[in-house]
Amino acid sequence: MLLNIFLIIHFMLLILISLRVLARHDLTSPARLAWIVILFILPYLGVVIYWMFGEVHLEGNFKRERKQIINKLAAHSPDVLGHETALLENIKPEYQAAFAYAANATGYHTTVGNRAELMANAAETRKRMIADFDAATDHIHVLYYIWLIDGMGLDTAQALMRAARRGVTCRAMVDGLGSRKMVSSKIWQEMKEAGVQVSVALPITPILKVLMFSRIDLRNHRKITVIDGKISYNGSRNCADPEFRVKPKFAPWVDIMLRVEGPVVAQNQMLFASDWLTENPHTPLDSFPYFINPQPEQQKSSQAEADETLPITPPPKGFAAQVFSDGPTQRRGTTPQFLGTLIGQAKRTLIISTPYFVPDYSLVSILCATAYRGVQVTMIFPKNNDSIVVAATSHSYYWQLLEAGVSIYEYKPGLLHAKTLTVDGEISLIGSTNLDLRSFDLNYENNIVFSDKTLTADIVERQYQYIADSEEVTREQVENWPLSYKIWNNIIATMGPIL
Repeated sequence: MLLNIFLIIHFMLLILISLRVLARHDLTSPARLAWIVILFILPYLGVVIYWMFGEVHLEGNFKRERKQIINKLAAHSPDVLGHETALLENIKPEYQAAFAYAANATGYHTTVGNRAELMANAAETRKRMIADFDAATDHIHVLYYIWLIDGMGLDTAQALMRAARRGVTCRAMVDGLGSRKMVSSKIWQEMKEAGVQVSVALPITPILKVLMFSRIDLRNHRKITVIDGKISYNGSRNCADPEFRVKPKFAPWVDIMLRVEGPVVAQNQMLFASDWLTENPHTPLDSFPYFINPQPEQQKSSQAEADETLPITPPPKGFAAQVFSDGPTQRRGTTPQFLGTLIGQAKRTLIISTPYFVPDYSLVSILCATAYRGVQVTMIFPKNNDSIVVAATSHSYYWQLLEAGVSIYEYKPGLLHAKTLTVDGEISLIGSTNLDLRSFDLNYENNIVFSDKTLTADIVERQYQYIADSEEVTREQVENWPLSYKIWNNIIATMGPIL
């Protein structure tokens, strides 16, 4: 009798959740199918898995409150957002669509007068960043998904403490899951005692409340460093050594970082402020100073008011750039749509490196279409991935990509963690976003997209260094994979929409 009651309740739950899956407008057909398969092949566990991971639900009024914070920041400092005229005047027409889409999705428009250096390696990044911390006079703001207690982690913490003790305002924020060991560590407490303001993004405690009313896998994956509102570091590196002690088997972690100056730093500052204020809503908006070079139309209007006969000052030297950020509180599909627009604008070359390739079908299709129309498309993945599931999913797309003419390379010396995308040697995208559904739908990410031949040439050179340390994957190799391995890859890829 009890068994019958249990089975009735269970099947009612299955039917109700299946109807919920079928009724959702924000799921693709493959995602709906994947969830229904999970629900029925795991008859008891499937319901629990869907409750915990099936929907992007955030506790309480989180989404509405976050939107209010972003609107307040934009209203308080509208010049930080940039101006549409900068796009029209500084980006070639053939590449404007991607920048325009990014601006529409995020609110961050193109800025001009930016400068950046590509860091040679992890050691140089560490040296330059700590030197910038020690030279700071007003504030230091950092946000990291993973902050380890290792050489880089301790150096960063100690530099923040030194700065706080000399009167610099220091704010340090970490993701509640990725940096959970740092949050519970002695060094975290020491930072607080030294005057560093610390905060946790998307905390995972109390764990039962998070599991019941939110999703534990909604994470803040950003890597933001802003010094005095004038310098920022952008790229794929967490606050950790390349040896990455939590997963030393796959070391070294190979990242890419830019040291950036110019008005795009103010956009990184505003992005940090939006995350900080989400967890610390009583922080005054004036606590986040911005330093912005005049934009072209601002210069024209101010000079015209002063004296119509004066020559118009040319815009500051440097390149055009804007922040591209995303997260589960933004409109769904923002990142794949932006990437599809950017990739679709390639005329000659497209080079991408990413550690995690779990795309939606639209992205695979546009990559193939780009190769079919004659663009030289090159993709670089790590040979040994720290996720068996991600590796299998990635491999399931190899044949389709290779058949379209995409060149695939697998990096051998370590885990290639650099997220890079270059178009025609002119446009670059650098940041925290992976080409996977987690970055597309679940994680808060930050990137900069910019137009500059010189800096893009440096990044392309770095991409070719990755290729030199890789082995090319051929159609013959993929064709000769064992049948069991092909089936395994395709089974895992079928679950891709819910990974």
